[in-house]
Amino acid sequence: MRWLIPAAGLAALTGCNVSSEFLQRMEHQAKYEYYETSEFWPDGRAMRVPPAGTVPRERPVGNPGISTGRANGVAVNAIPLPVDKHLLELGQKKYNIVCSQCHGVLGDGNSVVAENMALRLPPSLLELADKPAGHFYTAINEGYGVMPSFSGELDTRERWAVVAYVRALQAARSTAGTQPVPQENR
Repeated sequence: MRWLIPAAGLAALTGCNVSSEFLQRMEHQAKYEYYETSEFWPDGRAMRVPPAGTVPRERPVGNPGISTGRANGVAVNAIPLPVDKHLLELGQKKYNIVCSQCHGVLGDGNSVVAENMALRLPPSLLELADKPAGHFYTAINEGYGVMPSFSGELDTRERWAVVAYVRALQAARSTAGTQPVPQENR
């Protein structure tokens, strides 16, 4: 009796035709290749200019300083978005979710994950205050060393928000031991 269920499953699978027209219709559909001629369009070209307002997924568009963290191949120095309370709050939230596990809540590289890493410890972000803002954005966007890219977890604004929050952590560290910051400037 136990063999009836697996046998019934195998019998059902034999009826599946993997190369059926239903499953393979996109692979075998009529389509034009690059630079092929077309009788459909009056100019005879199959390749068309993208419609106005569309965004290609293959390359960054707009200000490369915002989308890549680089301008003319060099990391941008300043955060290219207005830094306000809302951006810093977003940065703190996303940093605590995505970054603090390795870089520590204070950005000093002290964390439970860091203590158990065998290859390379995450750097203290506080000691990298001399790096341009684009350096941090690029690391988040593309990955750096053993750190993977977090572009799938953070959108462009969130990445810059994290960079702004890292800058706030660095500024807080550099002012430690000096006069307290007045409440209106915090």
